[in-house]
Amino acid sequence: MSSSPSLVPSDRERALGTGYGFSAYLLWGVLPLYFVWLKPTGPWEVVALRVLLSLVFCALLLTVMRGWGRMVAVLRNPRLALWTAVAGLLIYVNWQAFLIATQTGHVVESSLGYFINPITTVLLAVLVLHERVRPAQWAAIGIAAVAVIVIVVAYGSVPWISLILTASFGVYGLVKNRIGGAVDAVSGLALETMWLAPIAVVQLVVVAATTGLTYGQVSVGHTILLSLAGVATAIPLLLFAAGARRVSLTTVGLLQFIAPILQFLCGVVVLHEPMPVERWIGFAIVWVALVVLTVDMVRHARRSRRAVAEPIA
Repeated sequence: MSSSPSLVPSDRERALGTGYGFSAYLLWGVLPLYFVWLKPTGPWEVVALRVLLSLVFCALLLTVMRGWGRMVAVLRNPRLALWTAVAGLLIYVNWQAFLIATQTGHVVESSLGYFINPITTVLLAVLVLHERVRPAQWAAIGIAAVAVIVIVVAYGSVPWISLILTASFGVYGLVKNRIGGAVDAVSGLALETMWLAPIAVVQLVVVAATTGLTYGQVSVGHTILLSLAGVATAIPLLLFAAGARRVSLTTVGLLQFIAPILQFLCGVVVLHEPMPVERWIGFAIVWVALVVLTVDMVRHARRSRRAVAEPIA
């Protein structure tokens, strides 16, 4: 009788976590369409506004949630403050590359970067954290490398956008891992955008002096959409943070494929980007690598659960 009530909250928490995670990756998956709708605003203006508006939105959240004390505590720790600055620079590179890709007809190529990202994460764990890699993980890394080579040789160009996106986001994830739970999601994004604010201001000045700013110059609807850039940045991150606390890493690993799949569909089905045979072959090889990695991840999680359950039994 006493065991059943304890299971209900756990199941409910897992369901909530899965829902939050799914919602986060769903929003990240359709984000390219939002940035396409922001034209004629260019990628440099969008990223600068995204930084500044995200900072404003986070400041409002910190005020409502009374979280300024947590943020100040991070600033008083030089090591943590430095890590948030590094994370900010990495996410700036990622945002800028993603905006350029989205607004220049390379959404499919950006999706490739996020398809490769789980494999990049494993590779970084080996090179930086010196973690042991299982044979199936090595196989996935090798297959992904073959996919990139096939795309370079057959398609005739290096997928620079994909490589920049997966490298910047992979290292960003590594930095966030080093920070751990010492910095909550809102304070983290607030600090990252705070360090980037001077860059964003300079960027807006350069855009204003060269091509001219479009904010408030196109239409009321366009201005409203552009003003929501901070909300569009923060909401998926907060949903992800809420979900990641409630579910296993295996569940998070499976959910993360939602975003690149939706980005791929946005590029091919909605935006009608070209998909020649060579590109299909490259993507197919990447998907094979992801299947190998996913099967290994699920099996390892099951073995770990059995290993924990047997002593208890």
